Amino acid sequence: MPAATGIEDLLRHLSPQVLGAVVRRYGHFDAAEDATQEALIAAAAQWPADGVPDNPRAWLIRVASRKLTDLLRSDQARVQREVQWHYTPGTGPVTDYDDSLILLLMCCHPSLNVAAQIALTLRAVGGLTTAEIAREFLTPEDTMTRRITRAKQRIKDSGVPFAMPASQDQPERLTAVLHVLYLIFTEGYASSRADLAGEAIRLARMLYRALPDDGEVAGLLALMLLTDARRDARTGPDGEPIPMAEQDRSRWNTGYIREGTELITTALSSGPPGPYQLQAAIAALHDEAASAGDTDWPQIAALYELLVSADPGNPVIRLNHAVAVAMSAGPRAGLAMLETLEPDRRISADHRFLTARAHLLEMAGQTAAAREAYRAAAARAPAVPQQRYLNARASRL
Repeated sequence: MPAATGIEDLLRHLSPQVLGAVVRRYGHFDAAEDATQEALIAAAAQWPADGVPDNPRAWLIRVASRKLTDLLRSDQARVQREVQWHYTPGTGPVTDYDDSLILLLMCCHPSLNVAAQIALTLRAVGGLTTAEIAREFLTPEDTMTRRITRAKQRIKDSGVPFAMPASQDQPERLTAVLHVLYLIFTEGYASSRADLAGEAIRLARMLYRALPDDGEVAGLLALMLLTDARRDARTGPDGEPIPMAEQDRSRWNTGYIREGTELITTALSSGPPGPYQLQAAIAALHDEAASAGDTDWPQIAALYELLVSADPGNPVIRLNHAVAVAMSAGPRAGLAMLETLEPDRRISADHRFLTARAHLLEMAGQTAAAREAYRAAAARAPAVPQQRYLNARASRL
């Protein structure tokens, strides 16, 4: 009898393919999604006892098609509704994976705001329930339901066909997909919600399999893997943060580091690097260092300089650049760069800025100023473990 977790993983993998196939063949996105969910529920109930079919994807599509027919027959108003979703053949061969890629691109339609793009991506492509998405983002379920419903209606009203976007629109749509996956990952990683970060990695793998020659797709997947590799070592028993320099590197995920390094090495050799590739290269330099003292800070500072040149208005990148310069050229050089960020309240009032300033002041031997900066950072830290950690640093000084 197949393991339940194996069947669950298979169903999650097949979910976007089945949904895409049903939408492409029959239209009616909402009804197709309901039918696909019923087919997945039926499979979860039957396959553990009866065994997985020889062609599980075809089985799910057949069951979902029957469910969709039943749904449409039971709702004559839906039957009479003008079909808004239809399939437009592409110029190349259609593979089983095309539908998943189209779903990703569709969920990141430019008519939607970022919050709606994230929710719809997790619902339609990730296979998460509305309740699961609401729980991940600490949002009431009814609020998330309305957000997803409005997103579907907005896409339907736009009249976009279920097909690959026109060639001139594909770069913009792919940029939106990468941004959404990046936001999903960073939300999961920053809040220590491993399931959400893991889902972002799974979706990034899906996108990479569809577009293996796109350097930024490879760069984003590499960045996620190289960052998530440090997950188990970044917090202590009580949830307190552990700075990278103090982490037990034996707890880092060497498989993720190896895979991410290979991905970014290949991507960087294919042409001029984009922002995700640059960030992945920085993460690789951190992960490949045998110890904190072996970190190649001059190279990291140079990569951040390229990132700043590409996105000079991003205060977080400029903050990280200042820290890298401090580590390579001395704390006073970094503090001078932080001074240029002071007028930007988006970052200068953030606990990350105050923490970095405190650390550089401590490195520079300005103990009293560092102590006050740590306390100011603790006052603005969003989580209790961070507050305890920063106050402890201040008390130690």
